[in-house]
Amino acid sequence: MCRWLAYLGSPIEIADILVRPNHSLIDQSLHARELYLPNDPLAAQFTNHAFPTNGDGFGMAWAGRAETLGQYRQVGPAWDSQNLKHLAQQLESGCFLAHVRAAPGGTIAEQNCHPFADHGWMFQHNGSIPNFRELKRELTFDVAAPLYPSILGNADTELCFYLALTYGLEQDPVTALTRMVARVEQSRREHQVRAPFRATMCASDGRRLVVLRWVSPDALGAVAPSLYHATGSTILHDVAGEKLSLPADAQLVVSEPLSLHWSRHTWVEVPSGTIGVFEQGQPPKIEPLKLEQRRQY
Repeated sequence: MCRWLAYLGSPIEIADILVRPNHSLIDQSLHARELYLPNDPLAAQFTNHAFPTNGDGFGMAWAGRAETLGQYRQVGPAWDSQNLKHLAQQLESGCFLAHVRAAPGGTIAEQNCHPFADHGWMFQHNGSIPNFRELKRELTFDVAAPLYPSILGNADTELCFYLALTYGLEQDPVTALTRMVARVEQSRREHQVRAPFRATMCASDGRRLVVLRWVSPDALGAVAPSLYHATGSTILHDVAGEKLSLPADAQLVVSEPLSLHWSRHTWVEVPSGTIGVFEQGQPPKIEPLKLEQRRQY
Protein backbone atom coordinates (compact mmCIF):
# COMPACT_ATOMS: atom_id res chain seq x y z
CA MET A 1 0.00 0.00 0.00
CA CYS A 2 0.97 3.63 -0.40
CA ARG A 3 2.53 5.83 2.29
CA TRP A 4 1.94 9.55 2.77
CA LEU A 5 2.59 12.49 5.06
CA ALA A 6 1.11 15.93 5.60
CA TYR A 7 2.62 18.92 7.42
CA LEU A 8 1.06 22.10 8.80
CA GLY A 9 2.84 24.77 10.81
CA SER A 10 5.38 27.53 10.48
CA PRO A 11 7.24 27.37 7.14
CA ILE A 12 10.09 24.86 7.06
CA GLU A 13 12.33 23.26 4.47
CA ILE A 14 10.38 20.36 3.04
CA ALA A 15 13.46 18.12 3.32
CA ASP A 16 13.28 18.39 7.12
CA ILE A 17 10.21 16.15 6.98
CA LEU A 18 10.50 14.36 3.66
CA VAL A 19 14.22 13.45 3.54
CA ARG A 20 16.08 13.78 6.86
CA PRO A 21 14.14 11.71 9.44
CA ASN A 22 15.57 8.24 10.04
CA HIS A 23 12.33 6.67 8.80
CA SER A 24 11.46 9.35 6.27
CA LEU A 25 8.88 8.92 3.55
CA ILE A 26 11.73 8.15 1.16
CA ASP A 27 12.88 5.38 3.50
CA GLN A 28 9.29 4.14 3.69
CA SER A 29 9.16 3.94 -0.10
CA LEU A 30 11.65 1.09 0.22
CA HIS A 31 11.01 -0.22 3.75
CA ALA A 32 7.42 0.45 4.84
CA ARG A 33 6.75 -1.13 8.23
CA GLU A 34 3.02 -0.78 8.85
CA LEU A 35 0.79 -2.46 6.30
CA TYR A 36 -2.28 -4.53 7.15
CA LEU A 37 -2.17 -6.70 10.22
CA PRO A 38 -1.43 -10.40 9.65
CA ASN A 39 -4.72 -11.41 11.31
CA ASP A 40 -6.79 -9.35 8.88
CA PRO A 41 -8.77 -12.04 6.96
CA LEU A 42 -9.10 -9.79 3.90
CA ALA A 43 -5.56 -8.44 3.82
CA ALA A 44 -3.84 -10.94 1.56
CA GLN A 45 -5.51 -9.69 -1.60
CA PHE A 46 -4.23 -6.16 -1.01
CA THR A 47 -0.64 -6.46 0.18
CA ASN A 48 2.37 -8.74 0.32
CA HIS A 49 3.98 -8.52 3.75
CA ALA A 50 7.31 -9.74 2.37
CA PHE A 51 7.53 -6.90 -0.18
CA PRO A 52 6.72 -3.64 1.60
CA THR A 53 7.87 -1.26 -1.14
CA ASN A 54 6.19 1.78 -2.67
CA GLY A 55 8.07 2.33 -5.90
CA ASP A 56 5.34 3.09 -8.45
CA GLY A 57 5.69 6.85 -8.39
CA PHE A 58 5.87 9.72 -5.93
CA GLY A 59 4.86 13.32 -5.55
CA MET A 60 4.52 16.33 -3.34
CA ALA A 61 2.29 19.39 -3.31
CA TRP A 62 2.74 22.52 -1.24
CA ALA A 63 1.29 25.91 -0.38
CA GLY A 64 3.34 28.33 -2.45
CA ARG A 65 3.48 32.03 -3.14
CA ALA A 66 0.41 34.26 -3.49
CA GLU A 67 -1.91 31.52 -2.18
CA THR A 68 -1.06 29.19 -5.06
CA LEU A 69 -0.22 25.49 -4.90
CA GLY A 70 2.94 23.86 -6.19
CA GLN A 71 3.00 20.29 -7.42
CA TYR A 72 5.73 17.83 -8.45
CA ARG A 73 5.02 14.22 -9.49
CA GLN A 74 7.08 11.55 -11.17
CA VAL A 75 6.91 7.85 -11.96
CA GLY A 76 9.62 5.62 -10.57
CA PRO A 77 10.76 5.08 -6.99
CA ALA A 78 11.33 7.95 -4.58
CA TRP A 79 14.40 6.24 -3.12
CA ASP A 80 16.19 6.63 -6.46
CA SER A 81 15.29 10.25 -7.21
CA GLN A 82 18.00 12.82 -6.66
CA ASN A 83 15.71 15.45 -8.18
CA LEU A 84 13.18 14.93 -5.37
CA LYS A 85 15.84 15.35 -2.69
CA HIS A 86 17.34 18.45 -4.30
CA LEU A 87 13.94 20.07 -4.81
CA ALA A 88 12.87 19.33 -1.22
CA GLN A 89 16.01 21.09 0.01
CA GLN A 90 15.13 24.24 -1.96
CA LEU A 91 11.46 24.58 -1.06
CA GLU A 92 9.99 26.03 2.14
CA SER A 93 6.32 25.89 3.02
CA GLY A 94 3.98 25.99 5.97
CA CYS A 95 1.77 23.29 4.49
CA PHE A 96 2.67 20.41 2.23
CA LEU A 97 1.68 16.87 1.32
CA ALA A 98 3.90 14.05 0.03
CA HIS A 99 3.13 10.55 -1.18
CA VAL A 100 4.88 7.38 -2.38
CA ARG A 101 2.75 5.03 -4.44
CA ALA A 102 2.25 1.28 -4.63
CA ALA A 103 -0.02 0.33 -7.52
CA PRO A 104 -0.30 -3.46 -7.74
CA GLY A 105 -2.19 -4.09 -10.96
CA GLY A 106 -2.72 -0.36 -11.58
CA THR A 107 -1.44 1.93 -14.30
CA ILE A 108 1.93 3.50 -13.52
CA ALA A 109 1.74 7.01 -14.95
CA GLU A 110 2.44 10.54 -13.78
CA GLN A 111 -1.28 11.37 -14.03
CA ASN A 112 -2.01 8.70 -11.40
CA CYS A 113 0.60 9.88 -8.91
CA HIS A 114 -0.46 11.72 -5.78
CA PRO A 115 -0.94 14.36 -4.49
CA PHE A 116 -3.55 15.72 -6.87
CA ALA A 117 -4.06 19.49 -6.97
CA ASP A 118 -6.97 21.48 -8.39
CA HIS A 119 -9.34 24.29 -7.41
CA GLY A 120 -7.00 25.37 -4.62
CA TRP A 121 -6.97 21.95 -2.94
CA MET A 122 -4.39 19.17 -2.58
CA PHE A 123 -5.48 15.56 -2.12
CA GLN A 124 -3.84 12.18 -1.46
CA HIS A 125 -4.95 8.70 -0.48
CA ASN A 126 -3.77 5.33 0.77
CA GLY A 127 -6.18 2.46 0.19
CA SER A 128 -8.49 1.38 -2.60
CA ILE A 129 -12.03 1.20 -3.88
CA PRO A 130 -12.66 -2.54 -4.24
CA ASN A 131 -13.76 -3.85 -7.64
CA PHE A 132 -13.06 -0.38 -9.00
CA ARG A 133 -13.59 -1.39 -12.61
CA GLU A 134 -17.17 -2.38 -11.79
CA LEU A 135 -17.96 0.79 -9.83
CA LYS A 136 -15.98 3.32 -11.85
CA ARG A 137 -18.57 4.17 -14.50
CA GLU A 138 -21.44 5.13 -12.21
CA LEU A 139 -19.17 6.97 -9.77
CA THR A 140 -17.62 8.94 -12.63
CA PHE A 141 -21.08 10.01 -13.81
CA ASP A 142 -21.56 11.68 -10.42
CA VAL A 143 -18.65 14.08 -11.04
CA ALA A 144 -19.93 17.56 -11.94
CA ALA A 145 -19.75 18.20 -15.69
CA PRO A 146 -17.43 21.26 -15.40
CA LEU A 147 -14.96 19.19 -13.35
CA TYR A 148 -14.91 16.08 -15.52
CA PRO A 149 -12.39 17.37 -18.15
CA SER A 150 -9.83 17.84 -15.37
CA ILE A 151 -9.66 14.08 -14.69
CA LEU A 152 -6.46 13.05 -16.48
CA GLY A 153 -5.69 9.61 -15.02
CA ASN A 154 -7.58 6.39 -14.34
CA ALA A 155 -6.96 5.86 -10.62
CA ASP A 156 -9.62 5.61 -7.91
CA THR A 157 -7.94 8.36 -5.86
CA GLU A 158 -8.39 11.00 -8.53
CA LEU A 159 -12.05 10.05 -8.86
CA CYS A 160 -12.51 10.36 -5.08
CA PHE A 161 -10.95 13.82 -5.25
CA TYR A 162 -13.31 15.03 -7.96
CA LEU A 163 -16.30 13.53 -6.22
CA ALA A 164 -15.33 15.50 -3.11
CA LEU A 165 -14.98 18.67 -5.19
CA THR A 166 -18.40 17.96 -6.69
CA TYR A 167 -19.90 17.60 -3.21
CA GLY A 168 -18.52 20.95 -2.03
CA LEU A 169 -14.95 20.40 -0.83
CA GLU A 170 -14.18 24.10 -1.24
CA GLN A 171 -17.11 25.17 0.97
CA ASP A 172 -17.39 22.39 3.58
CA PRO A 173 -14.60 19.82 3.36
CA VAL A 174 -15.83 17.58 6.18
CA THR A 175 -19.28 17.21 4.64
CA ALA A 176 -17.85 16.78 1.15
CA LEU A 177 -15.45 14.01 2.15
CA THR A 178 -18.15 12.29 4.20
CA ARG A 179 -20.51 12.36 1.20
CA MET A 180 -17.76 10.94 -1.01
CA VAL A 181 -17.20 8.00 1.35
CA ALA A 182 -20.95 7.44 1.58
CA ARG A 183 -21.29 7.45 -2.20
CA VAL A 184 -18.56 4.83 -2.62
CA GLU A 185 -20.14 2.69 0.08
CA GLN A 186 -23.55 2.99 -1.58
CA SER A 187 -22.14 1.80 -4.90
CA ARG A 188 -20.28 -1.01 -3.17
CA ARG A 189 -23.49 -2.23 -1.52
CA GLU A 190 -25.54 -1.99 -4.70
CA HIS A 191 -22.98 -4.09 -6.57
CA GLN A 192 -22.74 -6.53 -3.66
CA VAL A 193 -18.99 -6.10 -3.36
CA ARG A 194 -17.74 -8.04 -0.35
CA ALA A 195 -14.24 -6.55 -0.17
CA PRO A 196 -14.03 -3.38 1.95
CA PHE A 197 -13.40 0.19 0.91
CA ARG A 198 -10.22 1.16 2.76
CA ALA A 199 -8.89 4.67 2.95
CA THR A 200 -6.72 7.17 4.68
CA MET A 201 -7.13 10.48 2.90
CA CYS A 202 -5.83 13.99 3.30
CA ALA A 203 -7.21 17.13 1.67
CA SER A 204 -5.70 20.56 2.21
CA ASP A 205 -6.23 24.11 0.98
CA GLY A 206 -2.85 25.20 2.31
CA ARG A 207 -4.32 26.49 5.58
CA ARG A 208 -5.66 23.30 7.17
CA LEU A 209 -5.47 19.54 6.87
CA VAL A 210 -8.63 17.47 6.65
CA VAL A 211 -7.91 13.77 7.12
CA LEU A 212 -9.95 10.61 7.43
CA ARG A 213 -9.35 6.97 8.22
CA TRP A 214 -11.90 4.44 7.04
CA VAL A 215 -12.69 0.79 6.43
CA SER A 216 -16.14 -0.52 5.45
CA PRO A 217 -17.86 -1.42 8.74
CA ASP A 218 -19.71 -4.40 7.27
CA ALA A 219 -16.45 -6.19 6.39
CA LEU A 220 -15.98 -7.96 9.71
CA GLY A 221 -12.35 -8.20 10.79
CA ALA A 222 -11.08 -5.85 8.07
CA VAL A 223 -8.45 -3.34 9.17
CA ALA A 224 -8.17 0.29 8.06
CA PRO A 225 -4.80 1.51 6.74
CA SER A 226 -2.62 2.93 9.50
CA LEU A 227 -2.63 6.65 10.31
CA TYR A 228 -0.94 8.73 13.06
CA HIS A 229 -0.59 12.36 14.07
CA ALA A 230 1.97 14.23 16.16
CA THR A 231 2.69 17.79 17.25
CA GLY A 232 5.65 19.77 18.50
CA SER A 233 9.34 20.35 17.92
CA THR A 234 11.12 17.26 19.31
CA ILE A 235 9.44 14.37 17.59
CA LEU A 236 11.97 13.46 14.87
CA HIS A 237 15.55 12.23 14.67
CA ASP A 238 17.93 11.93 11.77
CA VAL A 239 19.96 8.84 10.84
CA ALA A 240 22.71 9.89 13.27
CA GLY A 241 20.23 10.07 16.16
CA GLU A 242 20.26 13.85 16.37
CA LYS A 243 17.01 15.69 17.00
CA LEU A 244 15.50 17.55 14.09
CA SER A 245 14.33 20.98 15.18
CA LEU A 246 10.77 21.51 14.05
CA PRO A 247 8.60 24.53 14.93
CA ALA A 248 6.64 24.34 18.17
CA ASP A 249 3.43 24.62 16.16
CA ALA A 250 4.31 21.73 13.84
CA GLN A 251 1.50 19.28 13.12
CA LEU A 252 2.14 16.06 11.23
CA VAL A 253 -0.21 13.40 9.93
CA VAL A 254 1.45 10.27 8.52
CA SER A 255 0.73 6.76 7.33
CA GLU A 256 3.39 5.58 9.75
CA PRO A 257 5.71 7.40 12.16
CA LEU A 258 8.79 9.03 10.68
CA SER A 259 10.94 7.55 13.45
CA LEU A 260 12.44 4.06 13.64
CA HIS A 261 11.90 4.02 17.40
CA TRP A 262 8.81 5.90 18.43
CA SER A 263 6.51 6.39 21.37
CA ARG A 264 2.73 6.36 21.46
CA HIS A 265 2.99 9.44 23.65
CA THR A 266 4.40 11.25 20.61
CA TRP A 267 2.66 9.54 17.71
CA VAL A 268 -1.07 9.18 18.34
CA GLU A 269 -3.08 6.75 16.26
CA VAL A 270 -6.01 8.30 14.41
CA PRO A 271 -9.02 6.07 15.21
CA SER A 272 -10.60 4.14 12.39
CA GLY A 273 -13.91 5.54 11.16
CA THR A 274 -13.06 9.16 11.96
CA ILE A 275 -12.49 12.45 10.17
CA GLY A 276 -10.30 15.20 11.58
CA VAL A 277 -9.46 18.84 10.95
CA PHE A 278 -6.00 20.22 11.77
CA GLU A 279 -5.60 24.00 11.88
CA GLN A 280 -2.57 26.02 12.87
CA GLY A 281 -2.48 27.00 16.53
CA GLN A 282 -5.39 24.75 17.46
CA PRO A 283 -5.67 21.17 18.72
CA PRO A 284 -6.95 18.71 16.12
CA LYS A 285 -10.68 18.11 15.98
CA ILE A 286 -11.29 14.41 15.32
CA GLU A 287 -14.79 13.00 15.31
CA PRO A 288 -16.64 9.92 14.03
CA LEU A 289 -17.30 9.86 10.31
CA LYS A 290 -21.09 9.51 10.19
CA LEU A 291 -22.61 8.43 6.90
CA GLU A 292 -26.16 9.35 5.99
CA GLN A 293 -27.33 5.90 5.02
CA ARG A 294 -30.70 6.94 3.62
CA ARG A 295 -29.46 9.63 1.25
CA GLN A 296 -29.28 8.66 -2.42
CA TYR A 297 -26.41 10.46 -4.12
